[in-house]
Formats: sequence, C-alpha cells, structure tokens
Amino acid sequence: MECTFVSVSPLSDFPIQNLPFGVYSVNGESARVGVAIGDHVLDLPALSELGLFAQIDGLENSHSVFSKPYLNDFMALGRPVWRAVRKQLQEFLSNDSHPVRQQADKSLVCVELSKVAMHLPAKIGDYTDFYASREHATNVGVMFRGKDNALMPNWTHLPVGYHGRASSVVVSGTPLHRPNGQRRPDASKPPVFGPSVRLDYELEMAFFVGPGNALGEPMSLEQAEDCIFGVVLMNDWSARDIQAWEYVPLGPFLGKSFGTTVSPWVVTMDALEPFRVAQPPQDPQPLPYLAGSSATPGGYDISLEVHIKPHEDTEYHLLTKSNLKYMYWALRQQLTHHSISGCNMRPGDLCGTGTISGPTEDSFGSMLELSWSGQKDVVLGASGVTRKFIDDNDVIRITGHCQGNGFRIGFGECVGQILPAKHI
Repeated sequence: MECTFVSVSPLSDFPIQNLPFGVYSVNGESARVGVAIGDHVLDLPALSELGLFAQIDGLENSHSVFSKPYLNDFMALGRPVWRAVRKQLQEFLSNDSHPVRQQADKSLVCVELSKVAMHLPAKIGDYTDFYASREHATNVGVMFRGKDNALMPNWTHLPVGYHGRASSVVVSGTPLHRPNGQRRPDASKPPVFGPSVRLDYELEMAFFVGPGNALGEPMSLEQAEDCIFGVVLMNDWSARDIQAWEYVPLGPFLGKSFGTTVSPWVVTMDALEPFRVAQPPQDPQPLPYLAGSSATPGGYDISLEVHIKPHEDTEYHLLTKSNLKYMYWALRQQLTHHSISGCNMRPGDLCGTGTISGPTEDSFGSMLELSWSGQKDVVLGASGVTRKFIDDNDVIRITGHCQGNGFRIGFGECVGQILPAKHI
C-alpha cells in the first residue's frame, strides 16, 4: 500500500502502515485530534465533516470525538472502531479516486508537521509504572544487594509496579527543573536537603488504556490485548539520591514524581502487529492468569536509542541501544495483573514498562547502570565530555522504530531538558 495523497520518504517514521494518533494545534487554535503521515498531519475533524467516517458503526459522532483536545473519547470506543478508522484513512490516502479525495481541499485537511504544536495525547487519569525488565532489575539488585540477592523473591512471579503521578506527565519538548528533596550522602550523618546530584533518565515505553474494565471485573490476557490502544516512548526521569533515601518501605515518591516525559504520537497495536516476537522464556511458569493459552507472541521488536546533548556541546551523542523485545513481562501481562484485583482501568490511563535494558552494557537503559551507580565515567563520543549522571541543561532524546520491508514504523521523539533546580 502506497500513500498518494502526500509524499512520504522511505525513512519517515510515519508511513501509511503506521498512522499514529495525536493531539495538535496550529497558531494557538484549539487543539484537536490528528494522524501523522510523512511530514504532515491529517486533521480528523475536517475529514469527519467530509464524511470519511460516516459509515463506521460506533462512531456516529466522529466530529465531536475528534474535535476534543484529547484522545480519551476515541480510546473508549474499542478496537473495532479504531481499526475501521485506520482502514478508512489508509483507503483515503492510497486511492486517488476515493470519493472524499475528490472533494477534499488538501490545505484544509492536511498541515505540515513543522507548523504544529503537539500536546499530551490524553487526559491521563492514572499512571502506573512497572519494573518489567529482568536485566534492569538484576543490574540494580546487584548494585544494592549483591549478586546472590539481585532479584526479590516476587519478581519472577508477577509484574512489579507502583502508582506514579499523572499530573507531572509532560509531552516531549517540555523542560523540567532538577528536583529538590531529602538525600543522605553520608550514612553516618542526618539527611540533607537540596537539589538532586544523581539525576537520571530511564528508557521506557508506555501504553495507553482503551475501553478498560468495570470496578471488580478483572481482565483476562485476551481482554487486555483488546484494551491496549497504543504505545509511546517514555522517559521516567529519576532522582536516584532522593529515591534511595525515601523509598523504604512504600516505594518511589519525590524521586520520580517531579516529571515524566512521553512522545506525542500514539502508535496503535495494529501498526505494531507485524513486529510481534516471542518474549523471553519465563521461569518459573507464571500462574494461570498470567500464562494464558494464546499462541500469539507477547513481545514486540522495537529498536530503541537514547542520545544525550550535553550542555557543553551542540551535538547529540549515543548513550544506549536497546529493544522492547528484551522485556520479561509483556504489555498484556502488565495490564492483566493490574486489573486482577478488580482495579478498574479507564480510557487514557498510562502504564509504563519500566526501564528497558538489554543483556550488554551498551544496551543499559539508565545512567545508573551505564556508570554503575556513579563508579565510572560515561564517555560521550569523541567530545571528551563525560557523565556519571545528568547535568543541568543537558538534553535527553529517546527514539524508536520497527523496521519493515521498505518502511519503518516510528514513534517520533521523546525529548526533555533538565533546567537548574528552583532555589528554596
């Protein structure tokens, strides 16, 4: 299938096989739902007015749904509607004789990506972050508990997670200030207050929940598959020194809650379907509610990279190459476990994977691992600049894509800069 409506480079993140959803605005106008195609954004309210979605069952008020400054209403409609919209968009983009193409003014239904401002894709009611990479959990465990006690006893039996702070999730490009908090650099002395000196990024992905489930009604693995709307890139910024002092016994708090960055374009699970792969073998066998009977692989082959632009330089330098396929606990297992107590998930809820680290040092997904808790310098290319953690005014950029035959399914960028701490 080829897009004939606009020109799309073979290297574009957003070919006709992708069609991610996002929320955008132009020149300060009201934000609305759009779909990325090549270097352009399709305006879905405008296409709704032309009747492109008029025959889709369950989407009788498409203009209202797509005119909202969030995707929640669309997410709530479920996979049959999502697929039908995707199919209509692909037919519109690829068929020169499509009836809506005959009446569509390109300048009214399409805008250049370079001219838009992107917003958070959804009103995020709740945000949960998991800890689903065995490599990352093992690395951190070795640092703080030793090799023999690296993984806690529960880790291979359930997807560990915690409830994060939805209010501080920001869209790519939003700067964040270095957080202040308590830390205890010397175990023989009382804690001190001030800016974090061990600020870190975490390479993650995250999924948005679609229709969800009613309170008291857990999801099966099969139901969870149909409740995942799509995936974004995520940087779960972490103040390691604040976190280390505060996290016992209830887990992360201020060390995480100061900010989490996500990419603006939500790549649907249908776009990712050709890139399913087997997830790592699970030993011991998970309990039945997490094992299921589906023969469909639970992993996804998504290549990920992290680059840093240090404040001393104008160029980005590669920090990490990893892949979502390393994730021990699959997305559907994470969502199923989240709901198994009867917890109700709602449209627009966000679930992070946890740091995605691979088996080799160059695939570690955090500065904590790359510098091994600050014990060694991370050299940034040929620049001579080194880091153990993130300095003020450094910029972190996360990118990711699936490589198809002659096309790529990309996620755009997840970019954030750390500004100096506020003086208190």
